Amino acid sequence: MDPGWSLSAPWDPGGEGECTFEPRDAERDTGHAFCGPVEIKGAKPGMVLEIQIGRITPGTWGWSFAGGWPNRVNERLGLDGEPRYHIQWALDAQSMTGTTQHGHRVDLRPFLGVMGMPPAQPGIHSTGPPRTCGGNLDCKELTAGSVLYLPISVAGALFSAGDGHARQGDGEVSQIAIEAPMREAELTFVVHEDMDIRTPQASIAGGWLTMGLDEDLHEATAIALDAMLDVMVARFDMDRKYALALASVAVDFRITQIANITLGVHAILADGAVRA
Repeated sequence: MDPGWSLSAPWDPGGEGECTFEPRDAERDTGHAFCGPVEIKGAKPGMVLEIQIGRITPGTWGWSFAGGWPNRVNERLGLDGEPRYHIQWALDAQSMTGTTQHGHRVDLRPFLGVMGMPPAQPGIHSTGPPRTCGGNLDCKELTAGSVLYLPISVAGALFSAGDGHARQGDGEVSQIAIEAPMREAELTFVVHEDMDIRTPQASIAGGWLTMGLDEDLHEATAIALDAMLDVMVARFDMDRKYALALASVAVDFRITQIANITLGVHAILADGAVRA
C-alpha cells in the first residue's frame, strides 16, 4: 500500500476504495504523497526555517497494519512471514476519536509525519529516511500549536509536507501509525538568519524538544542530547558540564520512531523542570 496516495478508504473493494491519485511518475512518485515543494523567498542554506503548526483536521478514515513484511521488528517477533493484519479506522474529527472495525477506540492527536526540505546533494532522494533538514520525522509531538525549527539546506527551502497521522505512539513500533488523509493543515513559515541549529528542534506544548537522527539509536540519542545541552546553556547561561548533570535529572529521552532505517530519538525539557 503506497504511503498516502489513496484518495478514499482502501478497504472498500470495487468502490471508491480502489481510487488512488493518478497519474504518477514511476521514478519520482514512489515515496510519500506531498504538498509542495513550496519556495520561500529569501531562504538560504545556513539559515533556519520556523514552521508554525496551526490547525490540523483529519479526514474520516485511516488505516494501520502489523506484520507481513520484512523489517527488524517483524523479523525479531517472528511476524515477517505472517499475513498483514489490517486495522480499519473510522475517524471523527468532532469528538477527535478513532474507532477500529472491532470497536476499540483511541483519542486522536493528528500531525504530519513528513515536514521538511530536500538535502543539498543533487539527485533524486528517498522520502523514507528523516534528515537534519526534516522530512519523515514521524514525531507525535508536532501537533497543532507546536513550532518546528529546521536547518535550511537549499536555496528557497523547497519545503514539502505530507504523511498525515491521526495518532501515533512513540516508536511507531509496527512501522505504521494511523495513516490518514488530512482535510486541512495550516502551516506558517518564518526565516531566521541569526539562529544556529544543526538538527531539528521544536517548541511543543509544555516544553522544548530536540531531535537526533541516525541508524544507531545510541548515536541518535547523543545527537539529541548535544542539541539539548546547547538549549540549556543558552537558556540558563550555565556551564555545559553543569547542563549535562541537570539533563540527567530533568530531561526525558524518547524513541521517536524505529520505522525509517534512520532512527529517531527526541529529548524533552519540560517547562519548569529547571528553575532559577
